[in-house]
Amino acid sequence: MKTKALILAAGQGTRMKSNQSKVLHKVFDKALVEYPMLAAKHVGAKDICIIVGYLGEEVKKTLGDAAVYALQEQQLGTGHAVMQAIDFIDDEGEVLILYGDTPLITGETLEKMLSFHRENQNGATVLSAVIEDPTGYGRIVRDEKGGFLKIVEQKDADESEKKIKEINGGMYVFDAALLKYALSKLTNNNVQNEYYLTDTLEILLSKGHRVDAVPADNADDILGVNSRQQLAEVTEIMKRRINSKHMVNGVTLVDPQNTYISSSVIIGKDTIIEPGCMIEGNTKIGEGCIIGYHSKIKNAEIGNNVTIEISVITDSFIDEGTHVGPFAYIRPNSHIGKHIKVGDFVEIKNATIGDGTKISHLTYIGDADVGKNVNFGCGTVVVNYDGEKKYRTTIEDNAFIGCNTNLVSPVIVEEGAYTAAGSTITKTVPKNSLGIARARQENKEEWVTKKRKK
Repeated sequence: MKTKALILAAGQGTRMKSNQSKVLHKVFDKALVEYPMLAAKHVGAKDICIIVGYLGEEVKKTLGDAAVYALQEQQLGTGHAVMQAIDFIDDEGEVLILYGDTPLITGETLEKMLSFHRENQNGATVLSAVIEDPTGYGRIVRDEKGGFLKIVEQKDADESEKKIKEINGGMYVFDAALLKYALSKLTNNNVQNEYYLTDTLEILLSKGHRVDAVPADNADDILGVNSRQQLAEVTEIMKRRINSKHMVNGVTLVDPQNTYISSSVIIGKDTIIEPGCMIEGNTKIGEGCIIGYHSKIKNAEIGNNVTIEISVITDSFIDEGTHVGPFAYIRPNSHIGKHIKVGDFVEIKNATIGDGTKISHLTYIGDADVGKNVNFGCGTVVVNYDGEKKYRTTIEDNAFIGCNTNLVSPVIVEEGAYTAAGSTITKTVPKNSLGIARARQENKEEWVTKKRKK
């Protein structure tokens, strides 16, 4: 059965006090709205429509072609929002209705709701939650046999209804054709003059269609973000969930409260993550690694038995047995081989480094292809930019780059060649040769004594 998803994301979110769309605020490295999108995709919803309104162009620009969009120019209720996507809704199949500010919803919870919906042949199914303090939430009202009767809002609830602890989670799955029918019957005959999505449930019930609610196993799944405080709360919950998953899978987190790992990160067993680390994006870390405290890694692939100390690595690959840091910066498009030492205050950008090479400290390598077993003396700079264009340098296997060498790109240091300390190399250094490019030392005797007399 075809499943589509509608995600409501048109609200202004005034309590955020932000110039940015509320649904684009982030939990780790993903916007709030991306989490329900991922959950919907998990249950097979290939077609996703985002209902946009306030700063809708910003939302479209951020998400691009990951979804289609419908505009709600005026915010006239949740039912009105769904009406704006009427052309997106098919005449058969299912429609999930989710919210762009609920990042804790999971694919597993949506699977439960969909399975319950299908097994009971419901026209509509509401995701509910059971909580100790339901104040402020709409209540799920059931009959004596537990059958769904209605949703009653806090302001309309009588004393007995206020004691109900099962609340409306605000997420639904509808039979697509029945949703279109119910939307056509919606009115705004209420104090707020708004079209409420919850009214569609009563419309379907009145026509004899089955409607029910299924509680989420974890009430946190329905939490929405309407303020900076709530953003921090859901981030903390997300962090606990992710960190717990990694520890169950054999990863040591020395201080889980101070470790921040995005939901898409993969980490191998027996890896140790020290406090203060931020690991984001499509990062994959192998087994037996040590990620030292206060390291930041984003969209990187790290092989087995790699040690990283207080360093930043983005959009790069580091192979097994390599040591990085402390205070190294591996910038995008770098490929660092096996058993390499990248030491303190080393910066590498858009470069390939061969196995066994040592770059111990105070060195910049940009736009370069470096062979195996090369040794870099401290203070080496690959001078790759002339103010207009960038050029590449090639350093072949077993070369030795002396301290404070400037390699002015494009230039080649051939296999086994040396450069003398303090040289500025502007042309090829042949195989097994020594390149020297510095002025000969001249000592002016008693120069200081004469200067002081003046």
